[in-house]
Amino acid sequence: MQEEALVDIKFRLYDGSEIGPFRYSATSTVDMLKQRIVSDWPKGKTVIPKAMNEVKLISSGKILENNKTVGQCNIPFGEVAGGIIIMHVVVQPSLAKTKTEKKIDDSPRKIVCSCSIL
Repeated sequence: MQEEALVDIKFRLYDGSEIGPFRYSATSTVDMLKQRIVSDWPKGKTVIPKAMNEVKLISSGKILENNKTVGQCNIPFGEVAGGIIIMHVVVQPSLAKTKTEKKIDDSPRKIVCSCSIL
């Protein structure tokens, strides 16, 4: 029976600090990685993800999809050779909160026509 390949992944945050490294198998999903990031998020940061859907993972310039496995993300396992893969973490707060906070202008608008009839 062949042993499953494991890879060390470190997550780099927006301010240059890092979470990890952690060891994952090729069958681990991106969703699992995001769960780990949210649960291990450092205290005292100005931006804090409240849910996994606010976290985006970037590897090799591509945003990784939740349903993909680490092996499907075309991460160069063979080239690493015992090294650590670094993934960038972007926190994108949900838009629902910002949309409700926008001020809605309910004041009546004047209808102004700037047409010229000759």
